[in-house]
Amino acid sequence: MKKTAFLFPGQGSQSVGMGREFYQEYDFVREIFDMANEITGLNISDLCFNGPLEELTKTINLQPSITAVNLAYLSVVKKELEISGFTAGHSLGEYSALCAADIISMEDTLRLVHKRGVLMHRDATANKGAMQAIIGFNIDRVMQIVENVQNSSADGTISIANHNTENQIVITGSPEKVEKAASFATAENAKAVPLKVSGAWHSALMERAGDDFKEALGPVTFKSPELQVILNSTAAFSNDPDDIKSIMESQLCSPVKWYDSMRRLVEEGVEAFVEIGQGRVLSGMLKKILPKGYPGKIYGVNSLKSLEKFINEV
Repeated sequence: MKKTAFLFPGQGSQSVGMGREFYQEYDFVREIFDMANEITGLNISDLCFNGPLEELTKTINLQPSITAVNLAYLSVVKKELEISGFTAGHSLGEYSALCAADIISMEDTLRLVHKRGVLMHRDATANKGAMQAIIGFNIDRVMQIVENVQNSSADGTISIANHNTENQIVITGSPEKVEKAASFATAENAKAVPLKVSGAWHSALMERAGDDFKEALGPVTFKSPELQVILNSTAAFSNDPDDIKSIMESQLCSPVKWYDSMRRLVEEGVEAFVEIGQGRVLSGMLKKILPKGYPGKIYGVNSLKSLEKFINEV
């Protein structure tokens, strides 16, 4: 098997109908959705297959729904081959990556993302927030703008949420400060794209959720990883279960260093990048991250056809 990295998307990858094809094909996929329904008390399968999109996209529903789909697709891949190598997940997707590496169980993964969604929904309702993608500036320039806006007044907060590609950085925080930073960026010919989100993810506005989520993490057993997992907030590997758990305790309010994480996988000589989950969000970012002429290939597993292609080529 080629040196492979298994990547899991988070919020923003959803679409109505996701997971249905594998659900109809495999008994064990149906069992995963049944487990998700039971653990969350939600009808995850109905939300995924039938929507409506507005209901599916609510954070409280979306986090366990995307995770159930990620884990279902992962289970099908595991049925076809013994996976090894590396894994990472984007924000919410990091929990699927932890499960793929056998650091946490599938049951605990679903419990945690459900709790995470509940807490984030609560804080987003209490603290109005916004996020915008700044396209065209590197991380140093965006950080400079963010720091200037943050220091311009005591009211509100702003920070970096995601460093997705070299020149695509998402800012997060209080709506006024996010808008001010976006205005500075566009005045200098960058592009600013408001994101359709219900809260300021990965910002100080999620601190209460982060503190409460630590309590949910407390009793969960973290084991030594079976795959090398690269973590969002450090863009580095860890084999220590206690260290991984500690890092995940602060994940809600920490930036997602996706660009640095993917560049680290390039340094490791990864030959196959496999996006396991709905959509092609991570694949699209990877195309912008991989160096020109890099021999690594990008795969997606979100249908029986794409699964067959990956299995045959890897």
